[in-house]
Amino acid sequence: MNPSAGALLLDLVGVFVFALAGALAAVAKRLDIVGVAFLGTVAAIGGGLLRDLLLGDVPPPALADWRYVAVSTAASVLVFFFHPQVNRLTRAVRIFDAAGLGLFAVAGTAKALEAGLGPMPSCLLGVLTGIGGGLLRDLLLGEIPLVLRTGELYAVTALAGSLVVVAADALDVYGAAAASCAIALVFLLRIIAIRRQWSAPLPRGLEDH
Repeated sequence: MNPSAGALLLDLVGVFVFALAGALAAVAKRLDIVGVAFLGTVAAIGGGLLRDLLLGDVPPPALADWRYVAVSTAASVLVFFFHPQVNRLTRAVRIFDAAGLGLFAVAGTAKALEAGLGPMPSCLLGVLTGIGGGLLRDLLLGEIPLVLRTGELYAVTALAGSLVVVAADALDVYGAAAASCAIALVFLLRIIAIRRQWSAPLPRGLEDH
């Protein structure tokens, strides 16, 4: 598989799982099928759109390639008709969101490196790719974005995956194995952070408020 085909596959898998998370959140808010499909698509391609616009990759592949919207729409419709029981929606959203976060953070970092950006800008774009769709999803649902909430360790876990990609690229060992390890790291850190309620530090004196 050539690098561009691998990047496309990684992008489409990320689109699918983020669309599942976005659509599940929409179902939990009792939106109709149009709302579910729209929110799932926004959650799926939002981060990638922001990344590509910043990289000057226009028109963005998510708009130029029909497969992106087709995959996100299919995932959203799948969720609409076969979503879990209501009392399990929150847990399912978190699991799919963690998977999407890892996939998009890694794909975004790798694409930034391919475009010739340095390690730090590549990490920043990787994090933006990972959190962008969820940020738009939460704003559209009228919620404080997950990445900004107290008690949520979100962007930091995406950064961990981005750092693995940058390190592997610097050592000239980046490939499918390194990408898989980076994705798994983000996913595991995110799930552990949720279960153990890890959070970023608050300003002194506000911890108990």
